[in-house]
Amino acid sequence: MFGIQRRITAQKNLVMKVYAMSNPTRTSLAVCKHVSRIRGTPPKRNYTHTHSSCILTEPLTKTSQLGGVRKIVMSSQKTRNALSLQMMEDLISNITFNQDDPALRCIVLYGEGKVFSAGHNLKELTSKDGIDYHNQVFSACTRLMLGIIQCPVPVIAVVQGLAAAAGCQLVATCDIAICTDNSTFSTPGANFGIFCSTPGIAVCRAVPRKVAAQMLFTGIPLTAHEALQAGLISKVTTQEDIDEELQKIVDAIRNKSRSVLELGKKFLYEQLEMDIRTAYRHGQEVMVNNLTLIDCQEGIRSFIEKRKPIWTHGFEKCH
Repeated sequence: MFGIQRRITAQKNLVMKVYAMSNPTRTSLAVCKHVSRIRGTPPKRNYTHTHSSCILTEPLTKTSQLGGVRKIVMSSQKTRNALSLQMMEDLISNITFNQDDPALRCIVLYGEGKVFSAGHNLKELTSKDGIDYHNQVFSACTRLMLGIIQCPVPVIAVVQGLAAAAGCQLVATCDIAICTDNSTFSTPGANFGIFCSTPGIAVCRAVPRKVAAQMLFTGIPLTAHEALQAGLISKVTTQEDIDEELQKIVDAIRNKSRSVLELGKKFLYEQLEMDIRTAYRHGQEVMVNNLTLIDCQEGIRSFIEKRKPIWTHGFEKCH
């Protein structure tokens, strides 16, 4: 009984200390809690700040892993799965957690409900929050997008509805994206006085310039088939068939050596930033290095011997 009372008293004292902090200190506390999670701790509860308090909140994502596939669901339907600071920190943590585990083969992102993501939470972008907080929001967005690119396994977006602004940016950044035929994609920020500058970075790298310009300057959405034609989406299917299409993609990934795909994904994004001569020189080195891997030689032998390869999924070299 006395032990319980002591714990309750200690918790009350901690709350009082938090409320007594200055606002910048409370903000720092929130950020420190997020940083510890980004470095590899699975998300539990978050600390977010207001102008008068530090509030303990639950994660905005649901995560599970089975058969090498990590499923991450954005589950904030009341905000249309907005990419708030907390949502982005949750996604970063979910994506980066234990990502070097050989058992992890791919990551799949969903949006719960009829909206994949409506983009940034505009309530976090008003002047009352200040420039420092706005920098935190867009810094987190950058870390999320680069985290997807730098993730050693393929990241797949499954869209079943609207993907707008930063939500469209998230789709454009994923390695593979499939959607239902009723999905739409837009960058309508200018309608609300904030041009989709950072969403445009990903969109311009996924679709032709004039398609991107029309999306950014008009806010008019692309249909699913227009997004497919432009290269924003990998595959369009019906609502009834989307799970089957996803399974085909996942199975094809799992049937390959993780290490070979990791090597290939890394080079894919590196060479996009190179001129063509540099890309070919670097690509030559990458392919020669690829040939030294045990998994590469196993794959070649299995092809010659007409059998299924037995992968190690590692980077061990055969000589």
